[in-house]
Amino acid sequence: MLSIIQAAGWPIWPLIICSIIAVALIIERFISLKTSKIAPPQLLDEALTVSRHAVPSPEVVKQLEQSSELGQVLASGLRVLNTNPKSSEADLRAVMEETGRTVAHRLEKYLSTLATIASAAPLLGLLGTVIGMIEIFGSQGSTTGTANPAQLAHGISVALYNTAFGLIVAIPALIFWRYFRARVDAYLLTLELAAERLARHLVNLTK
Repeated sequence: MLSIIQAAGWPIWPLIICSIIAVALIIERFISLKTSKIAPPQLLDEALTVSRHAVPSPEVVKQLEQSSELGQVLASGLRVLNTNPKSSEADLRAVMEETGRTVAHRLEKYLSTLATIASAAPLLGLLGTVIGMIEIFGSQGSTTGTANPAQLAHGISVALYNTAFGLIVAIPALIFWRYFRARVDAYLLTLELAAERLARHLVNLTK
């Protein structure tokens, strides 16, 4: 591996940094976007159950809020009724939508960075390719009129290794970015539907 890095020259170092960042972000997003942390499957049913006959106490609402991102959205609606039992449906929806936007921002954290790496890595590889080509042509322009084989080989190595490494970094970054993007969109839809269902339930509860 070290010999490849040496053969690729200095242009490969930005790609190595990008690859390290991409791996770190992928691992972090896998940990942070677990279903148990975002939208536990039974949480909505539990929230509907505890609020079947009356609005839960602030202690129960706080526990719900701390359970997950979905719990935070649902708890925001329940907290409105704890504060003002006569709140309208519009008030409930407005508060839960605002909380949902905050949650959405957290779910999308680092995705733009991963997308930037996926877009920039091929360009960095292309930069290394251009630098390699410059070295190749530079080796052709020696004062003796003959090519320098060592410099020619080095230029080819820089060009090919950087092109390949740029694609090696970009392809997984793009795949994981699309995967996490789809996963976040699915979570956001789940949160939206759950908030809608709880809002209808709470409106009927206060009638």
